[in-house]
Amino acid sequence: MKVLVINNDGGGFADYVDVPEGTTVRDMFQREVRSGKPDSYLIRVNRQPVPSDQVLSANDRISFTPIKVEGAR
Repeated sequence: MKVLVINNDGGGFADYVDVPEGTTVRDMFQREVRSGKPDSYLIRVNRQPVPSDQVLSANDRISFTPIKVEGAR
């Protein structure tokens, strides 16, 4: 199934990716943001905050936005 991934970390990007049925928010975070910790990001599905064990559905929009930007005061 396809989901839209929006990564607002650094330069940011957005793209549709194919993921297997049953993929959770936690799975996507580990796949897309390899070096970060989930508690350092605002994670949303379809613009709503969600638990990490939520299973994604086809055409969901998942975004990862860092809470703090390195070097910012």
